[in-house]
Amino acid sequence: MRQFLKYVLATLTGLVLFAVVGFLVLFAVAISAAKSDKDVSVASNSVLEIKLNKPVSERESRDSFAALFSSQADNTGLDQLKATIRRAKNDDDIKGIFLNVELVQAGMASLEEIRDALLDFKKSGKFVVAYSDISSEKSYYLSSVADKLYLNPQGSLEFNGLSSETYYYKNLFNKLGIEPYIFRVGSFKSAVEPYFRENMSDSARLQTSSFLNSLNNFMLQHVAAARKIAPARLKVISDSMLVHNADDAKRLGLVTDLGYYDEALDFMKSKVGIAKKSRLSLVSLDDYSKDIDENTSNNNRIAVIYAEGDIVTGKGGNDNIGSTRFADAIRKARLDDKVKAVVLRVNSPGGSSLASDIIYREVALTKAVKPIVCSMSDVAASGGYFIAMACDTIVAHPNTITGSIGVFGVLPNIQPLLRDKLGITTDRVTTGKFSDQPTITRPLTEFEKQQLQKEVDRIYADFTTKAAKGRHMPVERLKRFASGRVWSGTEAKQRGLVDVLGSFDDAMRIAARRAHLKADDYSIQRLPRQKTMFESVFSGISEEVRMRMVKQEMGPLYPLYEQYKTLSTMSGVQARMPFELNIQ
Repeated sequence: MRQFLKYVLATLTGLVLFAVVGFLVLFAVAISAAKSDKDVSVASNSVLEIKLNKPVSERESRDSFAALFSSQADNTGLDQLKATIRRAKNDDDIKGIFLNVELVQAGMASLEEIRDALLDFKKSGKFVVAYSDISSEKSYYLSSVADKLYLNPQGSLEFNGLSSETYYYKNLFNKLGIEPYIFRVGSFKSAVEPYFRENMSDSARLQTSSFLNSLNNFMLQHVAAARKIAPARLKVISDSMLVHNADDAKRLGLVTDLGYYDEALDFMKSKVGIAKKSRLSLVSLDDYSKDIDENTSNNNRIAVIYAEGDIVTGKGGNDNIGSTRFADAIRKARLDDKVKAVVLRVNSPGGSSLASDIIYREVALTKAVKPIVCSMSDVAASGGYFIAMACDTIVAHPNTITGSIGVFGVLPNIQPLLRDKLGITTDRVTTGKFSDQPTITRPLTEFEKQQLQKEVDRIYADFTTKAAKGRHMPVERLKRFASGRVWSGTEAKQRGLVDVLGSFDDAMRIAARRAHLKADDYSIQRLPRQKTMFESVFSGISEEVRMRMVKQEMGPLYPLYEQYKTLSTMSGVQARMPFELNIQ
């Protein structure tokens, strides 16, 4: 009896503790929700400060435990940022924008969307002032729209062009005793090159050089227009690396002023008409931005489906494109009579060929009953192009990375690693000649290699056939632009792989026009639905939070771990870009 009472008491104690902890968690959630819903009071003659010190993604994510105790998200949502700048344009209390940026974490197309929003803001007659201690190439590109551009006198500005670096693992695999079997179609499908080469192939170098120069030239043209410098002169400055310090940047006209943070504030005080000794009212982006109005009461809707991240089979999460989850989202939009058109916003380097085809099917079915327009963001390549190619119209930024129409498969043989390095051997019993396929613990026979290559060839034929159908061109012509080759948006437009060069807003206008909707005659429904804060709490620490912990711990070695994680999630034939396309 004593033992029984002991267990009962322990159980009751556990239940009480659980209830107390649950209450505290729910209380924190309520406080956080109250924070996020509370309107920040904006004083007259205020300035909106935009720092962009968090990664810029398509949508703001609050899927983390940090959101329980703060109204600030872990990233900056591009859609919300643009809406905030539009709000500031029409807010009489906001007199200008202060760009306090250094190392912007955003893709080239996303930067263009933000830049365009700032240019539109300036049409109101309000000012944009930029300041930086250290400015990266991307940060400067964004800041170049400013009326006044301050650089710390002892600071630096990077202006020497774009570059992209790839890690190669052939020698590592040789040392470890891992033999990768590569199956691919197209000499430009360079995603697998790191596994069997020590450097870029000629074709990989050609395509990378081509789209990087396209992106760089586009950027130089827009900087030249903003700073009123001849494009040819600006290219000489960049190619010759004439900017070594702040004095060079000022002398060459890249910035308007060399000054400290307080001097930039003093200038803005003069612009809003207050004395230097007075305090400038700076409103932070986190405080000023509000959740985007999700008004679905209108009987006319345009569904915006955000497809961002790797394409994977199954449900996936908020940071990738799960085939089941996204097929359901597209199907929901198709079957909803109130949804008159769909915009598929793609920011993906690709992934599973099977998952891409599942999503493609839903896009094709939707196209048969209502308009569906694709808006390509930073990257919409390989599987990212696959899910887009059935849309009525494909809209891409000039500096979108797209194409990469090709597939590959990788199967490692780790027998030498097990036997020669670790002293482990394997043996097997099978009911048939190929019962152990696929296997990574013995070499493949020539017949097995041929069968795997045939499967990759079959999937490539399916990819190119569907792409040609979507692009309304003969398959043989489409294949001239395929073979896994990557293109910039400008290059893709020239080859008929995309229809329109433009922004997300352009895609929305096209969708509305095709659905015969006026600008003020529809609401926007955003899909797929993101996890709520409550769901995040009770589902445990999210993968996103875990990855941030790993990133903080590993520091500069994190990119290698990230590539390992990508490789470990692959299953089946892949329609994917190179693993790491890091443009600097």
